[in-house]
Amino acid sequence: MSATPRLYVTDDLAEGRTLTVPGPAFHYLTGVMRLGEGAAVRLFNGRDGDWDGVLVGVTKRSAGLALIARTRPQTSVPDIDLIFAPLKKGPMDYLVEKATELGVSRLRPVQTRRTHAERVRLDRMERIVIEAAEQTERLDLPEIVQPVSFDALLADWDPARRLIFCDEAGDDGARVWGGNAGRALPMAAVLARLAPGPFAVLIGPEGGFDPAERERLRALSFVVPVTLGPRILRAETAAVAALALLQSQHGDWGRTDLG
Repeated sequence: MSATPRLYVTDDLAEGRTLTVPGPAFHYLTGVMRLGEGAAVRLFNGRDGDWDGVLVGVTKRSAGLALIARTRPQTSVPDIDLIFAPLKKGPMDYLVEKATELGVSRLRPVQTRRTHAERVRLDRMERIVIEAAEQTERLDLPEIVQPVSFDALLADWDPARRLIFCDEAGDDGARVWGGNAGRALPMAAVLARLAPGPFAVLIGPEGGFDPAERERLRALSFVVPVTLGPRILRAETAAVAALALLQSQHGDWGRTDLG
């Protein structure tokens, strides 16, 4: 990984252009990193690929970025949504960061009956997404979708997108974890039998899905129930595990054209 700072910008990127360094980035590059005139900086905007640039016109209050050349063309991540019930601040930050690193295309909060965190800070999610993309060589940012209710999510669903439902419960209410009756199959085995995407991964709240929500999900033709193993995982851990399995089977982890 390059030691050269990498910066997300919203401007169009083209050879010969000079951009004004945004305020927070100016403080980071010149105050924290202590870079001066002519220092190398890499840039991306989610549309025009990865670019080399240099700092120019550095003063105490401002600086420019002169674009030199594009080093990587724009590529897209696999069409994978992560749908999750909002969590408390720390676990939520972790989930958003790791989902960005793992290459999801969209982050979609959903309010379920057992969701504990009512408020979703979309601006905080955006900051975390940008930092994660800058640090991990990602060329785009995942789309952050406005939160919706569980009912609204399913009412507006495109059946062409398989919904991977991480369902750890069985159907026998008298036994631990619902017993073995009705239990989903391991995710890796299920994915091996599925055709390519688009996909979505659904992670429940800390208290799990309400029985009525689970019953509704299991009745839908586009829902694919899976289990993530013999242990109950925290929601943020389950998201990372499920995305890793999906990327390894149907994502871009097998690509070799990354240079």
